[in-house]
Amino acid sequence: MKRRSFMLAASAGAVGASVLPVSFAHANNARVIRLGQSASLTGGQAAYGKDVQNGIAAAFAAASANEAATGVRYELLTLDDGGVRSRCLKNVMSLTESGVVALIGLTSGAGAEACLPVVEDSQIAMLGTASGNMGIRASNLTGTYHVRAGYDAEYRRMVSYVKDFGMQRVGVVYLGDTSKANLDAMNAALSSLSITPKVSVAIDRNATSFEGAANELLAARLDCVLFTANAAPVAKIIDHMHRGKFPGLFYASSFAGQDLIDTLTAKRQSCVMSMVVPRPTAMGVSVVAQCQRDLALLNNGARMGTTTLEGYIAGRTAIDAAQSAIKAGGVTRARMKESLAGLRSDLGGYKVEFAGSSQGSRYVDLIAIDRYGRLVG
Repeated sequence: MKRRSFMLAASAGAVGASVLPVSFAHANNARVIRLGQSASLTGGQAAYGKDVQNGIAAAFAAASANEAATGVRYELLTLDDGGVRSRCLKNVMSLTESGVVALIGLTSGAGAEACLPVVEDSQIAMLGTASGNMGIRASNLTGTYHVRAGYDAEYRRMVSYVKDFGMQRVGVVYLGDTSKANLDAMNAALSSLSITPKVSVAIDRNATSFEGAANELLAARLDCVLFTANAAPVAKIIDHMHRGKFPGLFYASSFAGQDLIDTLTAKRQSCVMSMVVPRPTAMGVSVVAQCQRDLALLNNGARMGTTTLEGYIAGRTAIDAAQSAIKAGGVTRARMKESLAGLRSDLGGYKVEFAGSSQGSRYVDLIAIDRYGRLVG
């Protein structure tokens, strides 16, 4: 896709390309640092995708507010993939051909995994994918940079909680189109505590009904269900099992995001959930408070939440890397990768430190969402 096509699609809700507009006076000779994103702006993961997009855009808006002094403007070019793996791959190919200096905030772990050959061939950084997918965390990859913990760290924390409560009859629900490494990581975490899943159910993230999966879980007479899926199927399965009088507990990975918190709160249902960023209600944490302030610059009604904060952290990390690249002579794909590889950033209550590793954070918190939407624990 040509640059003109990107720049003309300036509506945040556009299907295809979008550049979130921010109303600042532009310096005449500003250097434009443009990053590309493939995100699920439509379909079952639309809320998740838009939250990540808004978080990144808020970070870029705040940095661009100083354009007159710095001579630098940041732009985010987003293509909608609808949560579909093949569309994500097509988008990333278009973005790399358009000349973006880095990829940021992909919202499909499966899609990001499909893009790895393009990322490696193009020698472009893929920063801050909003997924713990273990398939994009192999040690031999040179272009991936993660600002959040992987599912292996989440699973270990979740399983430890399960063990503390003496639960043995465990069910696992996962997305069938994701890396086998994710299921392996879950089974490894369970096996380390001598727990074998009674049932493992693969689901289609874009299916319209999940009654079959819910009935299979109910029939297994479980103590708890561990989910690694987007919000829509998790919420539907929980709702069906509630109606089936399931007496056990539900545990969801961070991928369910703020959308699951909002959905369960509306239905007065509860769940235990892992979080890979600080709690969005913790305004005493600098990065949380700053995200809240910077979201207002978008003037689009963007909401504060766990997923938005994850996108914001990715955006702030990209800015720090770009500033380092500028000091080294200018922002190119190669310099962005070099800057990220040695980056150590304290964003205010959340640190991102690569230092020779692609994993910049291993932060995991475990919270309970009560029937009133409060984050407890």
